Amino acid sequence: MKKIILSLTLALLAMAPAASRADEGMWLLSLIGKNYADMQKAGFKLSPEDIYSINQSCIKDAVVGLGHEGRSFSHFCTGEIISDKGLISTNHHCGYGQLQEHSSVEHDYLRDGFWAYNMQQELPNPGLTASILIRMEDVTDRVMECLSDDMNETDRAKAVRNVSQRIAEEATRGTDYEAAVRPMFNGNQYFLFVHIIYKDVRLVGAPPSSMGKFGGDTDNWSWPRHTCDFSMFRIYTAPDGKPAAYAKENIPLKPKHHFPVSCRELKDNDFAMVLGFPGTTNRFLTSYGLKETMDVTNTIRYNLRTVKINSLRFYMRRDQGIQIKYASKYASCSNYWKYSNEQNVALKKLNTMGLKKDIENEYLEWAKNKDPKYTNALDLIKKSYANRRELQEAVTYIDEGLLEGPELLYQSTVFGRKIKALCEENNPDKRDALLAALRTEAEAFYKDYDEMVEQRITASMMEYTYQHINVQYVPDCLKTADRRYKSDFRVMVTHLFNQSFFANRDAFMRFLDNPDVKTLERDVIYKMGKEILEKYRELYNAIPKENRDNMTRGTRDFVDGILQINAGKQLLSPDANSTIRLTYGNIKAYEPRDGVSYHYYTTLDGVMQKEDPTSYEFAVPQRLKDLYNAKDFGPYANKQGQLPTCFITTNDITGGNSGSPVLDAYGNLIGLAFDGNGEAMSGDIDFEENLQRCICLDSRYMLFVIDKYANAQNLIDELDIVR
Repeated sequence: MKKIILSLTLALLAMAPAASRADEGMWLLSLIGKNYADMQKAGFKLSPEDIYSINQSCIKDAVVGLGHEGRSFSHFCTGEIISDKGLISTNHHCGYGQLQEHSSVEHDYLRDGFWAYNMQQELPNPGLTASILIRMEDVTDRVMECLSDDMNETDRAKAVRNVSQRIAEEATRGTDYEAAVRPMFNGNQYFLFVHIIYKDVRLVGAPPSSMGKFGGDTDNWSWPRHTCDFSMFRIYTAPDGKPAAYAKENIPLKPKHHFPVSCRELKDNDFAMVLGFPGTTNRFLTSYGLKETMDVTNTIRYNLRTVKINSLRFYMRRDQGIQIKYASKYASCSNYWKYSNEQNVALKKLNTMGLKKDIENEYLEWAKNKDPKYTNALDLIKKSYANRRELQEAVTYIDEGLLEGPELLYQSTVFGRKIKALCEENNPDKRDALLAALRTEAEAFYKDYDEMVEQRITASMMEYTYQHINVQYVPDCLKTADRRYKSDFRVMVTHLFNQSFFANRDAFMRFLDNPDVKTLERDVIYKMGKEILEKYRELYNAIPKENRDNMTRGTRDFVDGILQINAGKQLLSPDANSTIRLTYGNIKAYEPRDGVSYHYYTTLDGVMQKEDPTSYEFAVPQRLKDLYNAKDFGPYANKQGQLPTCFITTNDITGGNSGSPVLDAYGNLIGLAFDGNGEAMSGDIDFEENLQRCICLDSRYMLFVIDKYANAQNLIDELDIVR
């Protein structure tokens, strides 16, 4: 962010366009021609049309956004097509949920890995989708002609929704596509994105978690890294090539483009390009927003998730069944648990607060004698954050501590709404359909639920929340419970679970044999969950609408000013918002602190050096050790006879980029992006060009595992391997 605004003197005097940085920026594909000269300087050998074209096959056609059905434009990870039969690779942690769903004590794919040696063995994953961009278009003018500065924020948002819906409908009429208009630069620009979304995505392969999650929480967000972080899926279509739900007669996708997979040597300073669906960045965040992020969001989230993680670890290490049930939940919780703490450490160390204040001071100098909306923007933002501080803290405690942390309190309200709808339905056929759907949903929930674990988590998180939240915002049910049980939350929760039919699967299924609203309303877990949810909504809605509107308007005007200051001088990329982006940079070593220098790649030697049979984070499968001892690396070893495992680049990435293709100057796949480094965890807010690194799985390690470790010659035969 410190590079987003030039010093005032330079901003006023510079006449020639300044070069954009090769490292920072998540760039929109249709505008990549503006970066072309800079990309060539970094080593790029193709043309902009090779990346994005609507008239010919190109790189964008092989980049896949992984998502969930019903949430088409919210991608949780990225993948890439690597064969002409729709085979895709992504990160192991991106496929972790599917591996967990298919696992049992008898077939533990998390522990043992999974490989399909023919297409008939590939496993379906209902609800998993794969999205590919068809085209994008700048529709700012069409949206802006419906807006005016004197609109209030409610009317403005309504106008944006209406025109966006019209544009999306026009773009998809008569097609199998889906479309959405997404805001950029906090509502100062708008782009249309048209996708084709495939709904039959099958699990093909993954190494065991001891390899795919090697290093666990200890190595997460750090370098050097030795994690074999990949899994493989395949996209299927109807026989006519169109998107379709899972069916036996479906056929593998015939993609417009797929990536050749490279096993060539990588050198320091080689060009590297990443395409993917980054989730959220906030590079235009002000100092006032930064303070809330650090003091409220990150601190409360880290502290509460520490409580949950300790509870999960206690049980998961003792029972394989619980380990399988909670593996995906643990991974989801722990990832941003460590991120929150590491980001705060990096923000303080890099003095991001001071940098933000410098930017704001320079902005205010520029805003003098401009339209009053620019002069007032920062004041609106400052007051908005100050006015909501107490309520925001309380909302965060209730959300993380009582709704997101424990599962059953919130889930009982979800089931409760559906039970009421079921009981109110008079049509027998519709009632039977609602009941069948509810039973299916309940089976899915209780499959990955353990009553003993949930009791421990609920009691621990209730106790922490009760002790730390401002007393005036504590839900009444917790106050009553505290008085009745004399602050012994474990006894209280045990009592609640003993009385509730939500507490275990069998009791809930018996209730569904003869459901009624009166019994539901008397259930103690449901009553408590409902009251906590109502308290959350009460506090959330207590933040005045005017405050929210002022925050939105002030931020939009502030960012507009930043854009004007930099117009013609420096290319700026919009914050990430789950839309497809491209970043480019170079493979590059770095020195994180005095006396420490990190190489740009790691090898399998490091896996063996880190091995610790007493730690589940650093266990090494015997087969991998046997291959290592025999130096049986096939054609995937480097010139020194070592097997490369991971490497680092200067690419700008964030959550959602997990699994993104890392491409060389010619568009060959050289790796998969999977993490960032702790020294620059400020990156979502402030890109630190000297320290920021994208941690990538080396494609040679992936090929070695498929070939030598799994003996999946069927998959190797599918790939175009560049040697």
